[in-house]
Amino acid sequence: MWPEVERAKAENRHELVLGGHEIAKRVDEAGLDGSIFQLTSLNYLDIHDTSLKTIPDDVSKLAHLQSLVLHSNKLEVANANIAKLDKLRLLDMSRNQLKQVPEEVDGLVNVVTLNFNYNLLEAFPKLVTTRKLTVLDLSHNKLKLFPDVCHAELANLAELKLSENEIQVIPPEINHLPTMKVLELGRNKIKTVPGELADCTKLKVLDLKNNPISDRRLLKLIDQCRTKQIVDYVKAHCPKTSTQPPPNLGKKSKQKSESSDSEESDFKHVIRVHYAKDNLKIVVNDSVKTVREFLAACLVDNVSFTEETFRKFIQIQNKLHETVCSKRNSSTIATHDFNKLVGRILTSDFVLTVNFQPPGDLTYTTLPPNELVIKPLNRAAAMTGSELFARLQAEANNLRKEKKRSTYSGIHKYLYLIEGHPKYPCLLNSEGAVVSFPPITNSEVTKIDLQTKRMLIEVTSSVSLHLCKTAIESLLKEMVSLLEQDLELTQVRTTDREGNLKVVYPSKTDLNFQGGDIKVVRD
Repeated sequence: MWPEVERAKAENRHELVLGGHEIAKRVDEAGLDGSIFQLTSLNYLDIHDTSLKTIPDDVSKLAHLQSLVLHSNKLEVANANIAKLDKLRLLDMSRNQLKQVPEEVDGLVNVVTLNFNYNLLEAFPKLVTTRKLTVLDLSHNKLKLFPDVCHAELANLAELKLSENEIQVIPPEINHLPTMKVLELGRNKIKTVPGELADCTKLKVLDLKNNPISDRRLLKLIDQCRTKQIVDYVKAHCPKTSTQPPPNLGKKSKQKSESSDSEESDFKHVIRVHYAKDNLKIVVNDSVKTVREFLAACLVDNVSFTEETFRKFIQIQNKLHETVCSKRNSSTIATHDFNKLVGRILTSDFVLTVNFQPPGDLTYTTLPPNELVIKPLNRAAAMTGSELFARLQAEANNLRKEKKRSTYSGIHKYLYLIEGHPKYPCLLNSEGAVVSFPPITNSEVTKIDLQTKRMLIEVTSSVSLHLCKTAIESLLKEMVSLLEQDLELTQVRTTDREGNLKVVYPSKTDLNFQGGDIKVVRD
């Protein structure tokens, strides 16, 4: 039995991460340790960066598994027994050598995210019963046909990533995906766009670049990356090829539209969204793609805490980490006092200097554990990422023995998310100091307190941008209810190193709250 597996069994761990050179060497020599599949209490299993070619049938024994991460291996077959994991919410088999995915994957009734990018897939099975599916990533494959996912049953599908394939036709049934916000079809073989695409009214990102589009005016709009203008043009100039109306356009929708004016007066609170400021953006380095790729952020102004509401706000953040963020597996929330982001955070004696000027660009990047230096929340001194990991691990073991528990608690239970990684994700201020180390902690010197008036909310994810946005929206909704006051938000832009826009949050298609409690007003 591998020592990592033996330790997980002895400590009754619910998470196991296996990756890196040593694990890869063992897999090369003797294959995967079959004892892994005796750890039936696991809810998170991550095996990455090995030469693993197959997953044993015994994977079906992991009945409590919610996240199965198998990226960057040499997998040639997706074992159909994975579909027996009926609690699975995340399946990541990206960066392998898969040539097909079994039809049984449609049996994953609780799955939220499916990631099969960077494989060798020429086809993908029909999905119709995966009703909770939110993100499907099939980019960088060899698909010749648009995947059979345009069904009203998949009403939650918000992100469909199909770039770098050989797809020729977008089906008219695309309008059966009413909540789709991201559709990526760059670098395919698409010549025409169906008029039905304009029925996807919530589209925020539509990537059709590097396709042989025959309509030159449409091609120009596509090259300019203007989603709204593209959709408007498609609506006006691209014929519909289906005689069937899009779903949910019946009497109920009409009644809802007619009653919208009368409902506006019933809103309890208002969230006002202001355009992004030129003096604040987050630059995202490419290095985060292999660790924790996605980030969204926004600025909340005029925050006013009392001792009671501040305490409850921290509790809300912890609750969301357990629920919406799936124990930080899907996303992690960090909050910063905006006025503490400026100046040099770390000096020789770790004194914070604040001059209340715009903080300049923040940078989201990765650093080796020994080079990442942060003063963690509720710690007296700064330390490297390696030192923090070792200290937290020692504290966790001591606490577990002292309390006679079989599992970790608090922040210690998230250590497995970074265990064995050669680089850690981090957010730097304009001076290069680390202010956030997701998914573990953010900096003590930028933490919010009773005096905080401007708060930067930062959410990261290794799964999808949609999950980042879901976490922020959940937090904002809770804030409005807790503080019983309107909120003032300022958009935050994220760009790549060349200045190309990646995300602006919240955009016009974000903050679609259900019910009549919150009204969103935009500049």
